[in-house]
Amino acid sequence: MMHFGRFRILAAGAALAAVLAANPAWSATPADTLVQAWAIDDTITLDPAESFELSPAEFIGNAYDMLVRLDINDTSKVVPGVAESWTVSDDGLTYTFKLKKDIKFASGNPITSADVAYSFERAVRLDKSPAFILTQFGLTKDNVNEKAKAVDDSTFVFTVDKPYAPSFVLNCLTATVAAVVDKKLLEEHAEKVTPPTDEYKYETDYANAWLKTKSAGSGPFVIREWRANEVVILERNDNFYGEKANLKRVFYRHVKESATQRLMLESGDVDVARNLEPGDYEAVLKNDKLSTTSAAKGTVYYISLNQKNPNLAKPEVREAFKYLVDYDAIGSTLIKGIGEIRQTYQAKGVLGALDAAPYKLDVAKAKELLAKAGLKDGLSVTFDVRNGQPVTGIAESFQQTAAQAGVKIEIIPPGDGKQTLTKYRARNHDMYIGQWGMDYWDPPNSNAEAFTSNPDNSDDASTKTLAWRNAWDIPELTKQTQAALLVLFGTLVVVPFQKSS
Repeated sequence: MMHFGRFRILAAGAALAAVLAANPAWSATPADTLVQAWAIDDTITLDPAESFELSPAEFIGNAYDMLVRLDINDTSKVVPGVAESWTVSDDGLTYTFKLKKDIKFASGNPITSADVAYSFERAVRLDKSPAFILTQFGLTKDNVNEKAKAVDDSTFVFTVDKPYAPSFVLNCLTATVAAVVDKKLLEEHAEKVTPPTDEYKYETDYANAWLKTKSAGSGPFVIREWRANEVVILERNDNFYGEKANLKRVFYRHVKESATQRLMLESGDVDVARNLEPGDYEAVLKNDKLSTTSAAKGTVYYISLNQKNPNLAKPEVREAFKYLVDYDAIGSTLIKGIGEIRQTYQAKGVLGALDAAPYKLDVAKAKELLAKAGLKDGLSVTFDVRNGQPVTGIAESFQQTAAQAGVKIEIIPPGDGKQTLTKYRARNHDMYIGQWGMDYWDPPNSNAEAFTSNPDNSDDASTKTLAWRNAWDIPELTKQTQAALLVLFGTLVVVPFQKSS
């Protein structure tokens, strides 16, 4: 997913947001404190080795550093994080990183290459959702200590299994799963596991339980507190080795409803509103006491169909559903001003994104395709939807148009982000609507890998991409996707992946 934290957007005291209070006198909070209203119920954990959601990526990215980061002003460039320099061997298999000297974690503990090696080890051995970003380079639970190791206090060596494009490897290391964690602090809080369990297969849990709600990084902020579905509080890390943040504290208040966010903004209860719907957004544009800022975001909303459902696995059904989306209505109402209609998985502006829009609402065409699939009388499916807009509105729109073709869709009573994501990741859904951002900033490979690559479709697979979550298993497409990862930066490799299926 595209993670704001890679750019450390709060370090200079600014935040990407929808609407901001223009007059600081409106807010009762101190000048060095920022209060944001944001729907953050997708937060499941704050452990960078486990977290794989959009909201916590921002918290984690500001509380941790990686070996390398992206340049916020030019995302084609990778810049130093805790590493001051790096080299790649002639055969493209060995990456050697030299760490900056005399840098510390928020705890005051020194950052050494042993911390980097430990961070790789715990991410691979915990084997949570984002682990594949590292294991795709040939790392396993058995070889990680040999392939990702500290040579001395300031030298870390990472050995990959194939000569991938260096840009691909380095971009993957900007992901939150590659965050450098405080080994000494985590070992103090690790719980012993006796005997090993399915979740924890080693002698300890690598402090996974503790780190779900705590922080062990070296970024410009420390995660001081998280109360689920209530608030996340960041505090400035005065041990940060770089430029100190202007802000002393940042409060992320969980506010689900757009109208409530708007009222809180207008009354001065918050400084920033992050989830305004089109109607509220248009209203605040007319308020001269508020200012707005917007920027393109590398995320997409998508509807997925679980191929474990035999009806949804029929090509004609998948094609029919594309003709049952009222693209024009959704674009002109539900996402007006906050998004654009796209018909491929690449976000607008990303290398290889296609502007083609071959589908439109056509109920007659959909009925024809359903009949070809042997479903002339329609079918019934369930639809898992996170509580909130615009996804609830999009789901209801699709439910209404699909009914015209005899497709009965039961929208499961919307749950919070954690509930729907957990069910989706277990492949227990029929249909699901979600928001997806890049796992790592390497257009177009990140989204191509997520949506088209499924190297192991078994339930206990180690690589659980979006394709896997939906049992989308096309071996030849997976091969094409994986081959693209070896192509050197700058070569156009994106066209084959976005063909309609």
